[in-house]
Amino acid sequence: MLIGIDLGTSTCKAIAVNGDGDVVAKQSRDYPMINLRQGWAEQDPAEWWRATDEAITALTASLPERGREVTGIGLCGQMHGLTALDATGQPLRHAILWNDQRAAPQCDRITERAGGLDELLRMTRNRMLPGFTGGKIVWFRENEPELFERTAHVLNPKDYLRFRMTGAYATDVSDASGTGLFDVARRVWSDELLELLDIDRSLLPEAVESVEQTGRLTPELVRRWNVPDGTPVFGGGGDAVIQTTAMGLVDAGSVGFTIGTAGIVAGGAASCPDNPGGRVQVSCGNAPGRWHCMGVSLSAGGAFQWLRDALAPVAATEPISFDRLISLAKAVDPGSDGLRFLPYLLGERSPHVAPEATGTWVGLTPIHHAGHLARSVMEGVLLNLREILEVCRDAGLECERVIASGGATSESLWLQMLADVLDREIDVVTASSEGGAYGAALAAGVGSGRWRDFDEALAGVGVERTFAPEREPARVYDRIFPVHRGLYDGLRPVYLANAE
Repeated sequence: MLIGIDLGTSTCKAIAVNGDGDVVAKQSRDYPMINLRQGWAEQDPAEWWRATDEAITALTASLPERGREVTGIGLCGQMHGLTALDATGQPLRHAILWNDQRAAPQCDRITERAGGLDELLRMTRNRMLPGFTGGKIVWFRENEPELFERTAHVLNPKDYLRFRMTGAYATDVSDASGTGLFDVARRVWSDELLELLDIDRSLLPEAVESVEQTGRLTPELVRRWNVPDGTPVFGGGGDAVIQTTAMGLVDAGSVGFTIGTAGIVAGGAASCPDNPGGRVQVSCGNAPGRWHCMGVSLSAGGAFQWLRDALAPVAATEPISFDRLISLAKAVDPGSDGLRFLPYLLGERSPHVAPEATGTWVGLTPIHHAGHLARSVMEGVLLNLREILEVCRDAGLECERVIASGGATSESLWLQMLADVLDREIDVVTASSEGGAYGAALAAGVGSGRWRDFDEALAGVGVERTFAPEREPARVYDRIFPVHRGLYDGLRPVYLANAE
């Protein structure tokens, strides 16, 4: 039995996967976001650990042998976060998350220090995005120097769990790729960039392949979780990458659409992709010798959650739930009677690098009601993902087939609308709803020898459902897509003025 852990933006999910690749049990626990200022996003690492401990304790207790059958643990988690630890391994401050935009000025200076964007892309294959860890480190050094002086280790979120489990300071190559400090083509830290930025290499963890063992559970956790002595913990992966792997997308050809808190368009590659202009993110893949190309929209399902939360206080007679919003959206025709939505609630990373952007409705009139708001948010998210697909294809990502996953896809309207927006069939595959946790379990299985490689581990992943586009909605979305695509350029002066 293998355990996969996914430390997400709001929830820790733990699943148990048997030797046939079937999910046999799962548990999850939530934790809060901390928003101290506009554009800031933080979390308490202690809350991550509480949620993880509670989820695994409940998970192992539900297994047939109460946890004694566990043979390995794989880790997955939200990427790009800065978790600063002192020499004893204690967090020095709240972790700064992937969707935090405060380091945008530092990212500009990093690019300049590297010799410009082309030189930075030569070193790392990626532009330094405001969400990346590299910019956060520089911000931390400049703004909280006393705490930075006490910092001995900087870890991404899932790797803080690894430290608590094993005592090891390690990450995997896919998560390291999202720091902006990693030479993705060579699968090593970029000593050249670290030297230019005066970042001590000792702050960063060892980077290993996703299927490599990084340590064993401490005796205390062995007893607490009732698992075998010496249970190994494996590298795992950053959530956006290993979620794609869990969908079966290791090599080129298919593209995965993930609609979770964020929206991701991604696929695999047999060689490290070029990234002209730095318009996509290039990462090491979870399979050794493979790479990963993606575009990430910061708000996807998260925009829909925001709408639900925004409407909840005024729901006098009937609670606003996701099911209720979906029902309202279904009652509105495709195109939302001219109402357009840009889902830039947290700024944007792709298709535009725009930390100053904000969520925007365009075309609001007295005829529009809550159903229009709900449907237009969904349409804006999906049209944005279509635009990202175009950017990824320009970067060389092949798109012979589309596979969808993510928490939002448990509702079929998202999937049908995605088929209509793209005007092509959408496949949903086995265990896709388990996302990165499933991929982490598979990485542990490959690392422990249960499967020879990811190809063998993914052999049982099949198509559960297929959604075909409907002619009239597809025609509507094809007509309004150019309108959607032109809105950002038209509104950019407003976004920049508001950010001053």
